[in-house]
Amino acid sequence: MKRVFAVAALTLSCSLAYATNWRMSVELPDTNYIAENARLFAKEVQENTDGELNISVHSNSVLLTRPELKRGVQQGIVPLGEMLVSTLGNEDPIYEVDSIPFLAPSFEESKKLWDVTRPMLEEMFDKQGLLLVYGTPYPPQGIFTKEPMESLEDIKGIRFRAYNATTSELGKLMGVKPTTVQPQEVPQAFSTGVIDGMLTSPATGVNTQAWDYVDYYYDAQVFIPQSIVLANKRAFMRLPEQTQQAILEAGKNAEERGWELAQTETSMLVDTLVENGMQVLPVPEKLSEELHAIGETMAEAWVQKAGERGEQLLESYGNETN
Repeated sequence: MKRVFAVAALTLSCSLAYATNWRMSVELPDTNYIAENARLFAKEVQENTDGELNISVHSNSVLLTRPELKRGVQQGIVPLGEMLVSTLGNEDPIYEVDSIPFLAPSFEESKKLWDVTRPMLEEMFDKQGLLLVYGTPYPPQGIFTKEPMESLEDIKGIRFRAYNATTSELGKLMGVKPTTVQPQEVPQAFSTGVIDGMLTSPATGVNTQAWDYVDYYYDAQVFIPQSIVLANKRAFMRLPEQTQQAILEAGKNAEERGWELAQTETSMLVDTLVENGMQVLPVPEKLSEELHAIGETMAEAWVQKAGERGEQLLESYGNETN
């Protein structure tokens, strides 16, 4: 009997010794569905590898901020991280195709755009030592303001939150003053007068308790940003093949679940804005016309920047939607 216990203890000791522990950086807070999805992904990996790979999820950018994430994963500071793909637009315009206003404003259209974009992104990341594990959409982007508006003239000159090159350009064309503010910095930016409004998702609105600073939310559905999870390719390749397959399978499931969660959560998030006293309004006709005109201008500019690859991407997307 003592020999049996000794063998069991030795087996457990060896198992623990060979277990791999990964940290995963997520920029959203724990209550957000993207962070929740990341935890479910980590749990599935742990279960399907019998604990040989344990992934601890660190939310709210406590490990790496959005600007640090990609390089941090490349350098192995963390082997796994979640970020907004469009923030890489300064590196290559392909990264920001999902942020072209009104190109794919519905979840159905956005999913078709993601399906044709994903293979291109996988190839781009692979050359940089990164593995695209899965993607999850944010809710559609709307406009948060302190005062009601009928047209862009009503917000002309105010300080508006931007979070990537596309939203900065969009802000300029809207006649506002774009100011880059990361999600976790939004409450302080409002309270100190750094920003007076923002174009963002109802998720960010709820996460930052926007009702403390603004009263109106216009459900403009300008575009649907894409969150991605990247892994350090070298760290991934060091894992046993069975563990690699567990990650890929869990990533596939997380992506499917993420699209479902986004659609379910969006209506709940908008309801939360209403419950906390915000007025959720449709976009006035004149404002809609102005925003769509800006969208056409930005789409043309994006194609010029992206060149032949961009044209091919939009052609593939067009074939999916026709």
